[in-house]
Parts: sequence; C-alpha cells; structure tokens
Amino acid sequence: MSETTSATGAAGTRGRTTIADGVVEKIAGLAARDVVGVHAMGSGTSRAFGAMRDRVPGGGGPKAVSRGVKAEVGEVQTALDLEIVVDYGVSISDVARDVRENVVAAVERMTGLQVVEVNIAVSDVKLPDEEDESAPEPRIQ
Repeated sequence: MSETTSATGAAGTRGRTTIADGVVEKIAGLAARDVVGVHAMGSGTSRAFGAMRDRVPGGGGPKAVSRGVKAEVGEVQTALDLEIVVDYGVSISDVARDVRENVVAAVERMTGLQVVEVNIAVSDVKLPDEEDESAPEPRIQ
C-alpha cells in the first residue's frame, strides 16, 4: 500500500526526506565512542591509516568519526555493523549491550529510522601498558 499526500495536507508531510549512509554512520560512531569501555573504533589497520591521514592537513575530518561503522539505510529502517576496541578489564558483553542501546537511541532519535540490528565485532583489547597505535610516532621531527 502506498501513502499519498494531498496538496491540502500539513506542510511537514509534503515531500520526501532521504538520509545518507554516512549520516547514520557518523551518528552511530559518536554514540558508540560515548560508551565507557570503548577505547577506539575500527581495526588496528584502519586506525593506523586514519592516524596518518589525520596528521595531513585536511586529511582527517568527518570520515574519522565514522571509522569502524558501516550502515545500510533504507526508506524507514537501518542496520549497522560496528567494529570496536575495548579497554582491558571491562565486561565485553556489558560494553556491547551499552553500545547497542546508545547507538539505537541516538540513531532513532536523530533520524526517525528504525534500527533493526546493530552487529558489534570486538577486534582488539587495549592493554594498560600497551602503546596506543592510533597515535604512532611521527617519522620526521
């Protein structure tokens, strides 16, 4: 069944709104990073390349926010895949649950889309004495 809107309908119902995958990815990335126990987003390789890109003037920016997030956006629903690195000592299941809740709440509130699933892959654990590879030493001084 298709929905039609007459010319006499409310102004807010005339026309379509589309939301790009990247918009949902940014919202989800920020919401996931807000969760205690999430050390970083993305795999070690993507974080290392991202750190190099961030040091180049104009090379970082908005893409860094969505690193480790992939969204599929339809007309009324979205599905998300997240790759996270957790801090050592946290309960991975608790962190994953909190990330799901935070991401679903943020995406649904900001976009109006129904989040049908949030798949989380934990790619690494940040050990207390481990150097942060997302900020490698510069090769030149």
